[in-house]
Amino acid sequence: MGAGTRSEIRKNLRKNGARIGGETIFDPGFLLDGFPEILYQGESWQYELLVWYMMNKPAGVLSASEDRKQKTVLDLISERKRTDLFPVGRLDKDTEGLLLITNDGETAHRLLAPKFHVDKTYLVRTEGSAFTKENAARFAEGIRYDETLTALPARMEIAPFGDPREALVTIREGKFHQIKKMVAALGGGREVSYLRRIS
Repeated sequence: MGAGTRSEIRKNLRKNGARIGGETIFDPGFLLDGFPEILYQGESWQYELLVWYMMNKPAGVLSASEDRKQKTVLDLISERKRTDLFPVGRLDKDTEGLLLITNDGETAHRLLAPKFHVDKTYLVRTEGSAFTKENAARFAEGIRYDETLTALPARMEIAPFGDPREALVTIREGKFHQIKKMVAALGGGREVSYLRRIS
């Protein structure tokens, strides 16, 4: 739960104990019944089996559990931090928007695995030519964006906020730089200048 390392907690328990149900426990091997409130080093702790965070990821932060050189999404969580958290999928460093963080591996797998076809919608802004109905049709068919990879059919809604260089793109997979590569494959000098996952 972020209270310390196992060895630190064992040492502190043997020395100072913890209050559980009105009783002070000094044995690190004491078995708890359920998930009671624990008073440890003057702080109240309640075990949470599953934890979920919904984050609006800023640009410039890595979607990773840890990195020695750069700030990660877990570094942005300022409250008590568990050591078993991980981001559900990834957003590129320069991409903003919705990112889930959890310790629930089973549900995370159901959100990420291609066979479950979970929609992910992005606001895409491009430099170069405006998006066209033909572009949307190519996305709907599945667009080949390099020699070996073809994206599954995707939905493109052009100019949702009035600018024809913007589109909402909904995909059901999440390959490396996928939307950027799909937009570039449209031609016309299009390059993604802004990308934000909104749902």
